[in-house]
Amino acid sequence: MRMPRAAAAGRFTVVLCTIAVLLLGACGGGPTPQAWAAAVCTALAPWRAEIGTLTRSTQQQMTAQTSPAQAKENLVRLLRGAEAASETARRKVEAAGVPDTEKGEAISQAFLASLTAVRDAYGRASAAIEQLDTTRPAEFYQGVRAAVDTLNKEYSASSLDTSELDSVELQQAFDEVPECR
Repeated sequence: MRMPRAAAAGRFTVVLCTIAVLLLGACGGGPTPQAWAAAVCTALAPWRAEIGTLTRSTQQQMTAQTSPAQAKENLVRLLRGAEAASETARRKVEAAGVPDTEKGEAISQAFLASLTAVRDAYGRASAAIEQLDTTRPAEFYQGVRAAVDTLNKEYSASSLDTSELDSVELQQAFDEVPECR
C-alpha cells in the first residue's frame, strides 16, 4: 500500500526533526563559562547602572519638597522602572542559557532566582506605595518609608555573591572576561 505524498512528506519532516534534536542534544551543553560570564555581565551592567540611577532618584524624591500626590506618582514610576529593568536583565540572563560547567543549571537558576526576587521586591514596593492615601501627608510618608525599608530588606536578601559560586571555571571566567570588569 502506498502512502499519499503529503503523509510521506510529513513523516519525513518528523524524522528529520527527530534526528536534528538528537544530534543537537548530543553536541554538548551550553555556552562556555567565559561566554556565559560575558553574557551575564553584559546583561547586568546596564541594569546596575539603571538601578543606581533609580535609587538616587528615589532618595531625592523622599526628601524633595513635593506634594504627597506628586511624590507618590514619581516613586511609583521610579519603582516600576526598576521592576522593568530587573525583568529585562532577568530575560537577558535567561537567554544566556546554562553554562557548560559542573552545576551550571543550578548556578544559572540562582542568578535567575535572584533577579526574579529583586524584580518582585520592586513590584511589591510600587504596589504598596500606590495603595497609600495621599490626603494625610504624615501617614503617607510613614507608609513610603515602610515600603522602602521592606524593599531594602528584600533586595539585600535576594543578592547573589558571585564569589560563592560552586564552579572554579565560572569564578575564573567572572574574574577574567572584560565584560565583568
